[in-house]
Amino acid sequence: MKIDSSLSAIVTGGASGLGLATVKALRAAGASVAIFDLNEETGEKAAAETGAVFCQCDVLSDESVDEAFARARAAQGQERALVCCAGGGNAIPTARRDKKTGEIKMFPSDQFEWVLKLNTVGTFRCITRAAAGMMELEPIDGERGALVNTASAAASEGQMGQAAYSAAKAAIVGMTLTIARDLSREGIRVNTIQPGIFDTPAMARATPEMKQALGAMVPFPKRLGNADEYASMALELIRNGYMNGETVRLDGAIRMQPR
Repeated sequence: MKIDSSLSAIVTGGASGLGLATVKALRAAGASVAIFDLNEETGEKAAAETGAVFCQCDVLSDESVDEAFARARAAQGQERALVCCAGGGNAIPTARRDKKTGEIKMFPSDQFEWVLKLNTVGTFRCITRAAAGMMELEPIDGERGALVNTASAAASEGQMGQAAYSAAKAAIVGMTLTIARDLSREGIRVNTIQPGIFDTPAMARATPEMKQALGAMVPFPKRLGNADEYASMALELIRNGYMNGETVRLDGAIRMQPR
């Protein structure tokens, strides 16, 4: 699929981090882009910076997602590309003993459900809307659209406290091929990026020493990933018409340790 001024794209979680880098890369290639993000302040700022359209969106809500897609399509037409970067997690052990009191505490079920809803269900919610809209389009060079999801190295090697996040991201990996098969007759491709440790706003609290230590865990190159490297991969997955149903690790060959 060509990425030029004829392409309309949507990036969820597009106001910061991996999503914002993808927005910038798509805009640099000439595409029209809608930023879906919950944070109105950062979303409007990112839109002004990139020339994209901001559509406030809560991926936990059917109504919010439907409204965001409607606004994006009214502004720039039916999208042929969707990149899902919206997500998040927590760090809570499955069960733990308080070191001071000896009290045993369990991972709250509502917090586990929230992480799955935000990452897995939120991603799938956006996929279904995009796919349904793409099915109304005429194919170009045999295809109607391309979907790119974001998983995590935690999907394969979750660290301590990441049970919910690992489950949510593993589900995204697990549904990639199935969705690609579902949409194959419609000429819509689906792929997933599985990033390792990236230098994004989520790492803002980490000191330079912590970042250096994390980077040293990576076999090569010994550093954190850059957001524009994720964006480069996302654009390639949109462009490459033979890439379908795949999960691509983007992690410098790291295999995460228990902690």
